[in-house]
Amino acid sequence: MEQTSYHYQTIRRAIEVIDAADTPLTLDALAQDMGMSAPHFQRTFSKWVGVSPKRYQQYLALDHAKSMLSQNFTTLETAHSIGLSGTGRLYDMFLKWEAMSPGDFAQGGAGLTIYWGWFETQFGPCVAMGTDKGICGMGFSDEMGAEVALEDLVRRWPKADFVEDPMQLRPMVEAVFEGQDGEAKLHLIGAPFQIKVWEALLKIPAGHVTTYSEIANSIGSPKAVRAVGTAVGRNPISYLIPCHRALRKSGALGGYHWGLPVKRAMLAYEAARLDATG
Repeated sequence: MEQTSYHYQTIRRAIEVIDAADTPLTLDALAQDMGMSAPHFQRTFSKWVGVSPKRYQQYLALDHAKSMLSQNFTTLETAHSIGLSGTGRLYDMFLKWEAMSPGDFAQGGAGLTIYWGWFETQFGPCVAMGTDKGICGMGFSDEMGAEVALEDLVRRWPKADFVEDPMQLRPMVEAVFEGQDGEAKLHLIGAPFQIKVWEALLKIPAGHVTTYSEIANSIGSPKAVRAVGTAVGRNPISYLIPCHRALRKSGALGGYHWGLPVKRAMLAYEAARLDATG
């Protein structure tokens, strides 16, 4: 895991450098920033992202979201029928989910034990949370800081018993971010309307995007675009419930609870991997 953590740190720093640059960076310049030789950096980056640093920079361009909206737009009403849904493959993983009952949610997590821990990922430090039924929370701290990110998730279920135990979660988290074969189980803890929106998000395949209005239509509430946006923003399981794949109708990124740089990096990462395997 130490070597994996080192690679995550390298890819994370490379993505940050690329994102902050005003113009495309050369391979030599990026490698020097990472303290690596150009060939070693190229191999490491390509292994974890799926494409070369040069190609990735094209995906991270500010106008790429608009391009995705025109080329990789997913109509949620038909996504499931053609096999593009969160119940199918997400890279090499299978997702299964179970929702908490509305009554249990109203109790604020009372009687639940939620395990939590910090993990290094290619999108920065991630706090993951889970119950015996599956992952229930996942957030990123680069934008808001570790303490705030942790508290952000904890206060959603104020009556739950929180236990720091990263080993309990490590197999599922590693399967998510290392692309291993495996199964990730999710435990959705939210209000009924929120869960309907999160279920719709699970139907958006990796490398594709949709719009807030399309989500509203798919759940039978076409006029509830603003409420959908709020529910998307309150999604507690970022990345796995892919709220980063929801854009505004104009192609603008919209908001992202864990920071727009993280959203852009996730979209670029997924689009690059989709094209690399296509």
